Amino acid sequence: MLWHHATGVLDIGAPRVVGIVNATPDSFSDGGRLGSLDDARRYADRLITEGADVIDVGGESTRPQGAVPVPPDEELRRVVPVIAALRAAHPELPISVDTVKARVAAEAIAAGASIVNDVSAFRLDPDMAAVCARLGVGVILMHSRGDVSTMATFAHANYAGDVMGDVVSELLQAADRAIDCGVARERIVLDPGIGFAKRREHSLAVLAQLRRLAILGFPVMVGVSRKRFIGEITGVDAAADRVFGTVGANVAALERGARLFRVHDVRASREALDVAWAVMTTERK
Repeated sequence: MLWHHATGVLDIGAPRVVGIVNATPDSFSDGGRLGSLDDARRYADRLITEGADVIDVGGESTRPQGAVPVPPDEELRRVVPVIAALRAAHPELPISVDTVKARVAAEAIAAGASIVNDVSAFRLDPDMAAVCARLGVGVILMHSRGDVSTMATFAHANYAGDVMGDVVSELLQAADRAIDCGVARERIVLDPGIGFAKRREHSLAVLAQLRRLAILGFPVMVGVSRKRFIGEITGVDAAADRVFGTVGANVAALERGARLFRVHDVRASREALDVAWAVMTTERK
């Protein structure tokens, strides 16, 4: 399977790791760590060395408690220099901008981003789909409910019983809207939004039934890294210490059809996914 984006094509016939670079002061597990452009660039270089296939740069937190919308000018101040520096240093690297704002997406693409990761699946800005279609980027449509301030809380974690059925239905609607606006199907990745408007039991149900999303033909990305439900299962309170639980969830998702994995701790996930993939592909021979 191939994923087309603005600067090339990414082969996702094997697991691909998306390394997270949060250019924010308030992200839930690593906010404020990258206080300067040099810090962010060095950190991204480390993730690439550790095995990241894509770098995802974000400038607005959707953390579970107290997230607030960031004005576009401030979000651009945070992400555009990082993206421009990465593009200059790594001309072939797929770079994603994590934003829900069409203006931020457009200026980030002009700076070198090739993918737009919209955690609202184009819900929050009516211009986002048209911008992505016009500029020919790859897009990640993530399942969520609510706005930036509430989507990572439980305010909208209301499901009739078939959680994955609701997730699949809402993501298909988002994909159809994107295609109707001119985004090519081969540019779309779907993300079930683990931890977004989902309690522990919802996230586990979505992971367990991930094949229901994977069989639709769109590449699937999961973002379980350091999430709250992992801490609830393992008893690990500090988000940054949830590496082993993250690895376990990623391997389970790989076996159920996910091929893109958005993570903070690249090396651990890279090695675990490579070993799991070697086992899976040997089994098929």
